[in-house]
Amino acid sequence: MSQAAEFIERRKSNRRQERPSDRFISNLTKNTVAIILAGGRGSRLKNLTDWRAKPAVQFGGKFRIIDFPLSNCINSGIRRINVATQYKAQSLIQHVQRGWGFFRGEFNEYVHLIPAQQRL
Repeated sequence: MSQAAEFIERRKSNRRQERPSDRFISNLTKNTVAIILAGGRGSRLKNLTDWRAKPAVQFGGKFRIIDFPLSNCINSGIRRINVATQYKAQSLIQHVQRGWGFFRGEFNEYVHLIPAQQRL
């Protein structure tokens, strides 16, 4: 093996050793519970929100508005998330259940949906 190839191989092995295996997440962050308020009617988005809640409106063809605060929580290390729903929540509930159901209950990780209560 040439000197250049040996040098490159040593650099690669040093980089592997320098990388931390896991990102540091403090105990405070691990014990944090997030509450996302996702009950918007979206009156200014009338054509888009006639049949669904504002957080369930598609964004960029692939995502929904609710995906942004959920991914912010995940990237911040918060794994206990409550989503409070209100207006026409069915499509939002379906999206969250299908797309965000990968949390592990045995590690106390969850995304709970909290629907609004109605009184007669």
